[in-house]
Amino acid sequence: MSLRQMEYFVTVAEEASFTRAAEQLHVTQPALSHQIKALERAVGGPLLERLPRGVRLTAMGRAFLPHAERSVRSAAQARRAARAAAGARGGELHVATVHAIAVGILPDVFARWRAAHPGVALVLHEYATTEALEDQIERGTADLAVGPPPARWSGPVVPVGAEDIVLVVPFDDPLAGRSSVRLQELADRFWVRCAMEPLVDGTPFLDRACARAGFTPRTAVRTEHTSTAVRMAAAGAGVATAPAHVVRGAVGEDCAVLTVDPAWRRELAVFSRVPLTGAAAAFTELLAASRPPGPRTDR
Repeated sequence: MSLRQMEYFVTVAEEASFTRAAEQLHVTQPALSHQIKALERAVGGPLLERLPRGVRLTAMGRAFLPHAERSVRSAAQARRAARAAAGARGGELHVATVHAIAVGILPDVFARWRAAHPGVALVLHEYATTEALEDQIERGTADLAVGPPPARWSGPVVPVGAEDIVLVVPFDDPLAGRSSVRLQELADRFWVRCAMEPLVDGTPFLDRACARAGFTPRTAVRTEHTSTAVRMAAAGAGVATAPAHVVRGAVGEDCAVLTVDPAWRRELAVFSRVPLTGAAAAFTELLAASRPPGPRTDR
């Protein structure tokens, strides 16, 4: 079997149609069908069930698809890495992360990268959760990921600093004039919770922290994005937790920010399936130089 055949198969599976896949691949439909049949002969059985309208995966096809996807993406990643390492114009570096890091940390880093490496374009992939981020990097969607260090990872993991986690309240909140607060003081408060809230050993970060402080947080609002949670908290819907850089990016100075005593900090890392070389290594160094160091105190 060939890489091209696997690319054709992945495209047909994604499009659920030979016609649409042929258009996307810029090949004729008979040529595409011929390559798929050759691939099926090589693997020893049908991968696709031909239907009157479209196609669907067989049991063999469902088992084969993730491996084919990984092979196709690894080949694309290898091409990008080679071009980026050579500084070739048109080279790309694909960076994956979660939304909070994308809006809070990466814009300045991307700007500095653009000034230093004008020949290598950056492509950003954003995900809602760290679980989705790790899954997509494992599938080869991007060249590297920026996020909390994964608990179990077989590839390289490079620490690049830490981020401060703060509390957000409106300006008229009784705590607004203070710089820090002990978590026990918020036992009777309502909270704005975010779907992107990190998990610590399988438990949402805030639930774990509040349990240690002797109470269970009461949820007033649930949001999808961290920036939305910050705005809700600034309006008085409840207390929210967020990385400090997201608060600045989401509402600027339009809210009061409190640190927790003792302070909450979360490590950040770059991780990948393969060694970080060339443009990936240079990006990692640039990111590390922009982030403050510090141990984790959120566990």
